[in-house]
Amino acid sequence: MADSKRLTARKAGQKRSRAKSSTPKSKADKRAAKPRSKASKSSTKLRTKASAKTAKSRAKVSAKPTKSPTKASAKSAKSRTKVSARSTKSPTKSTKSRAKGSAKSAGSPAKVVKDSTRRSNASDLAKQHRDISVSEFFAKNRHLLGFDNPSKALLTTVKEGVDNSLDACEEAGIIPDIRVSISQISETRFRVIIEDNGPGILRAQVPKVFGSLLYGSKFHRLRQSRGQQGIGISAAGMYGLLTTGKPIIITTRTGRKKDAHHLELVIDTKLNAPKIKRDDVVEWDKQHGTRVEIELEGAYRGGQHSVDAYIRQISLANPHAEITYVPPKAEEHGAEHVFSRVTNDLPKETAEIKPHPYGVELGVLMQMFRDTAARNVRSCLQTDFSRVSAKTATEILKKANVPPTRRPGEVSRDQAESIHQAIQATKLMAPPMDCIAPIGEELIERALRSEVSAAFYASVSRRPAVYRGNPFLIEVGLAYGGDLPADQTVTAYRYANRVPLQYQQGACAITKAIAGTEWRNYQMQQPRGAMPVGPMLLMVHIASVWVPFTSESKEAIAHYPEIIKEIRLGLQECGRKVATHIRKQRREADAEKKRAYIVKYIPQVAIGLQQILSLNDGQRDKIVSNLTSTLEKSRKL
Repeated sequence: MADSKRLTARKAGQKRSRAKSSTPKSKADKRAAKPRSKASKSSTKLRTKASAKTAKSRAKVSAKPTKSPTKASAKSAKSRTKVSARSTKSPTKSTKSRAKGSAKSAGSPAKVVKDSTRRSNASDLAKQHRDISVSEFFAKNRHLLGFDNPSKALLTTVKEGVDNSLDACEEAGIIPDIRVSISQISETRFRVIIEDNGPGILRAQVPKVFGSLLYGSKFHRLRQSRGQQGIGISAAGMYGLLTTGKPIIITTRTGRKKDAHHLELVIDTKLNAPKIKRDDVVEWDKQHGTRVEIELEGAYRGGQHSVDAYIRQISLANPHAEITYVPPKAEEHGAEHVFSRVTNDLPKETAEIKPHPYGVELGVLMQMFRDTAARNVRSCLQTDFSRVSAKTATEILKKANVPPTRRPGEVSRDQAESIHQAIQATKLMAPPMDCIAPIGEELIERALRSEVSAAFYASVSRRPAVYRGNPFLIEVGLAYGGDLPADQTVTAYRYANRVPLQYQQGACAITKAIAGTEWRNYQMQQPRGAMPVGPMLLMVHIASVWVPFTSESKEAIAHYPEIIKEIRLGLQECGRKVATHIRKQRREADAEKKRAYIVKYIPQVAIGLQQILSLNDGQRDKIVSNLTSTLEKSRKL
């Protein structure tokens, strides 16, 4: 009986110890005790005692937090709150982060570091976006247009005005008569006046022509002209406004019975729009023409890149024009210099052509399909491109696997790419050449003879060629000997559509072609990879519907292989001519040297014969005469 009571008491004690060990004090103890409750069902008496001791020790630790934040003891009683519970979710945190968590749980305030400068968000950035005017862009980047230094700015202003005058006169069928006047107002300020006898400009068009960038009549057509982009003269007026604050002054008249209009205007760079300051009807002695006056900051210098050199060079490429030049300082030829015209015949009128398929890129082709008025793709290829017949259009579409009756606006991108590839794989005729007006071999040589004192002249006009579907033609003129310096690098005049190119000579395809020609084969001296040396002047002209300039300032020609090849062939042809002349000169010099020796010793020969043959003086003189005449006959042979 007693034994049964003791057994019952022992079991009751075991149950109380199990209940005590399975009841945790906190959430952390519950998580720690949960797996132990499952294992305790099959545990022995010793494990039960150990779990009870562990529960007691944890209770002591929870009542008294430790000072050292170790991996096991950093969890204090206060750290078992919500803050410490969040921090204990990631058991891989460092000791430092747990110490910070303990400090926060102990009641220490958290320090938040804020950046003193507020960063912009998407809304703030969107408010800063706005359109950029073309005029505003070029006002800040005027070096792109050729106004990067004072002397170049003066030259560019004159060049743009003269180019416009020549283009206007030729299109109206008027032989150009142009006057360029430069007067110096102060040390760095000049007034440029360019006056022509062209057709004039309508009053309504004057503000747009001179007060708006990228406004012109030549950009969208494929025919030879000096201007291309509609920037030049308006950019010159903008530069004058920026440097002096003075407006551009225009006087124009379109006919004898029409009023002459006098306008003063400035360009609003933010809007790329003109602002008229003055608009009057005035008396003018010219029946038709235009007078442009611009005041600007500049510098007048001589040399290769001067205005004087430009006027001289443009008179060579435009022998049909008479140009009167008034420099700011009187020169040896007087207060003004007149470059007379060599011919009264205008260049032939050029025709506008349609783009050639070889020069059209994929994106442009897709745009043409969207904009065309043709009803189907085949008629679009025939009417919107040059040198594409009905048979050729059918062949292109057959290679591209595109139905000829498909509407151009329904052509997909993949189909357009197939058509573009088929065009490149189809043999097409070269574009028509009536859009180009070359100077001509005869006029080039006559112009060189009028301006350059030399011993030999030659000129070559190459056959028209094509680059990227654009027709072009190369002309080369050459002057050798005479007053040209023999110990200096040859002088090279570069032209594009009759306009001299005076800057960026090293970056130009013409210079590369000249330096790449083997001039030693043509009796000239030439350092390796450099320009030849000798008494020679070279004039190279490219005429094209679209000259590939390297920048908006139109100072150098891009290095297209087709262009460089044609320039080199023209130079070689002229080189063969000058080599023939040089060899002939050398033969004549050698013959003259031999003749001098013979003439020197003919009297001695006659004296020797007189002594041998006992001849009198008359017979001796006759021998001298006979030998001299024989020498002259041999020279003629």
